Amino acid sequence: MERLQKVIAAAGYASRRQAEELIAAGHVAVNGVPVTVLGTQVEPTDQVAIDGVVLTREEKVYYLLNKPAGVVSTTDDDKKRQTVVDLIHAQERIFPIGRLDFDTTGVLLLTNDGDFNNALIHPRFHVEKEYRVKIAGLIRKETSATLCRGIELDGVKTAPAKIRDVRYDEDKTSTHLTIVIHEGKYHQIKRMFEAVGHPVLKLRRERFGTVTCEGLKPGGWRKLKPHEIKQLWNLSKFGKTEQ
Repeated sequence: MERLQKVIAAAGYASRRQAEELIAAGHVAVNGVPVTVLGTQVEPTDQVAIDGVVLTREEKVYYLLNKPAGVVSTTDDDKKRQTVVDLIHAQERIFPIGRLDFDTTGVLLLTNDGDFNNALIHPRFHVEKEYRVKIAGLIRKETSATLCRGIELDGVKTAPAKIRDVRYDEDKTSTHLTIVIHEGKYHQIKRMFEAVGHPVLKLRRERFGTVTCEGLKPGGWRKLKPHEIKQLWNLSKFGKTEQ
């Protein structure tokens, strides 16, 4: 037997967290009976339906998108804006692994594998995410060191970060740098720099684990290669690409 939210995630309908929200809101039925209790166990032969639509098992798929600016990182949008899912011609019901802000660009992974999603976004798995950032003002070494040690956001200290490749614009009004983190708090990069007096002007994710957007134009996408999927799994489990 498996937990209901895991079955929904495995079917590619939603992430595990989204599945829990659907269950709690009364959208899910098992063998025709509404279920609202999280952790409910179901058999492989049980029929699971969401809003009357029976789930079917899908083949696991894994995509890389070079997210352009002006696209939202959701499966649908009530404001009718273009979503990252709209850019990928997938037969399966995929969803983004984590989110990039509306104006943030770069590496975004999408899948219908709920377990893969959870392994990559949970901070305890230490999968690195690398960003190239343009911030207002000239950042000092002391400020960079403070960010690398971790700062408090909403009463919780951020995990240690790495900052490198710092350079100032010729007009001496802004700074370009690379920062590497393994967390994914809400608007984390922007909030970190805002907290030390350097608002983010431009943000691009260059790397997620071992995966980059090399060779992909903005809006371009491809399936992850088998070795890339294996490397990401290994990073999430063991902190290294081979095991």
